[in-house]
Amino acid sequence: MKIATRITATISAAVLALALTSCATKSTGAISSDCTKDGLATLTAGKLTIATGNPAYYPWVIDDKPESGNGFEPAVAYAVADKLGFAKTDVEWVRTTFDGAVTPGAKNFDFNLQQFSITDDRKKAVDFSSPYYTAPQTVISYKGSAIDGKSAIADLAAAKLGAAVGTTSLNAINDVIKPTNQAQVFNDNAAAVTALKNHQIDGIVVDLPTAFYLSGVEIPNGIIVGQLPSNGEGDQFGLLLAKDSPITSCVSQAVDAITKDGTLASITDKWLGSAAGAPVLK
Repeated sequence: MKIATRITATISAAVLALALTSCATKSTGAISSDCTKDGLATLTAGKLTIATGNPAYYPWVIDDKPESGNGFEPAVAYAVADKLGFAKTDVEWVRTTFDGAVTPGAKNFDFNLQQFSITDDRKKAVDFSSPYYTAPQTVISYKGSAIDGKSAIADLAAAKLGAAVGTTSLNAINDVIKPTNQAQVFNDNAAAVTALKNHQIDGIVVDLPTAFYLSGVEIPNGIIVGQLPSNGEGDQFGLLLAKDSPITSCVSQAVDAITKDGTLASITDKWLGSAAGAPVLK
């Protein structure tokens, strides 16, 4: 009886250990064994060639030096490379134009990242990995406005806010912020920016990539008040590869892996959160 009990206990322990091992493998974001450095048909054997824009801008790339690993997209690129078995010294960077990258034809890179939104039309010409970023909706304004320094959604209740017609940004105002003043609707972002410059409204809502550009370039003394909590909607960015690239599946697995193990969330928080001047509104 004791022997049977010991055998049962041993089997149970083995099953538990196997289950825990399986869970650990899943949580660490493992990828297929054939998606490794030596087994990948990259442009140059043993190397991973990654492209970005020329120039590449903050906060996507810091100081236009992707090789430093500083900035959201270099950090993502090196995390993906690591999952595929490439050391930082195995990565080579090249530059491309945005339009040149999305057109059909041979590529001088294994994958490219410069905020490429995944669209059905582009998929006809190039491949995309799984999404590595979904652009959240963001409130922007100017220094000294009625909402400058606000840190909570509730603080925006009395604000005069606007957005372009038919956009998820307008939905975010109505469904998430729910201001007491009716949202101002504009034909496009340019019209909304003009109204903000003229101080006719307190702020406008756009996606975060647009917010970085408008607040930094278009709006005098522009500021990002904060990001709205993500609801899963918005443009999704993917790593871009040549059409029918032999490594598309493996690159997608690597993106999925850094998503599952929390690496991607940490990178996003670091480079596109408070440190980049875009805190999440509570």
